[in-house]
Amino acid sequence: KLTSLALTPVITPELVQGRVHLKCSYSHRSPEPPVQYRVLWSRLSSPGHREQIHQETTPQPFSHLGMDGAHLRLGDTVFCTVAAFRRGSPEQQSLPEDSKGFYAGIKFLPESLEIAEDGKEHVLTVLSTVPIACPGQDDSCKITLQLSTEDLGSQVPGPPDIALSACQVDLLPDSCSGSSCAAATVTVTAVTDFARDGSRVSRVRAQPVAPRDLLWRDYTPSHVKVTVRDLPTGNCYSFTDPHIITFDGWRYDSHKIGTFLLCRSESRAFQVHIRQWDCGGHRSATACNCGVAAQ
Repeated sequence: KLTSLALTPVITPELVQGRVHLKCSYSHRSPEPPVQYRVLWSRLSSPGHREQIHQETTPQPFSHLGMDGAHLRLGDTVFCTVAAFRRGSPEQQSLPEDSKGFYAGIKFLPESLEIAEDGKEHVLTVLSTVPIACPGQDDSCKITLQLSTEDLGSQVPGPPDIALSACQVDLLPDSCSGSSCAAATVTVTAVTDFARDGSRVSRVRAQPVAPRDLLWRDYTPSHVKVTVRDLPTGNCYSFTDPHIITFDGWRYDSHKIGTFLLCRSESRAFQVHIRQWDCGGHRSATACNCGVAAQ
């Protein structure tokens, strides 16, 4: 009897005559192999539900399915289900075995980010799980992705809390390894806005720019969510004649006349100059703030 043969079907992408195909491979260790395999291809139509897109019977230990942009599109999560039977006995088949779902399209790694307003750069990888085909004979063998950021309805409306190191990235053909057939990186940094606006959520989108390959047209990749954790803002003061309180709470007075450097950042282009003048007259040596310049 053919019950469970441990066929372990696996889906991998590959190029066949310049077109993107998915290949379902399966095998078993029986010394007397079944002659026929029944392969059912399906895709995730909604959470928990699959839609059948192709079925075939083959003696080969693999099955190909082309991505035509209609029956099988970028953005689909695809499965192959395989059962085996001996020739002449199709009703006596092994238990069908499912492959893992294969997502065909653009993915972000990590799939979500949680960062803080501390100026640190975080690497975001954008990759294609399918090969990049070359539709023409020229050098346009790439997919260009336009990157954008968007605020996701925070309590305090405003521009996104994140900045990207590039507005576009190119996915160039490469050999498929793991879940990546082409990849590029971009850095994400939280914008230091000095506002106590709580944790805000933004997203990064990637949209193919004028692709020549028909498969990539009308395809909108899923986005990546970036949560920016608010950090408390430090305060320093210079007031009246003037009393100065530093960021770490040190207090002193300054009665000098002139222009001084009040504050300067060592990590970014930010500094504050202050100008003090004599406001005590002949009675006392007192200085007051009369001007400020901030970069």
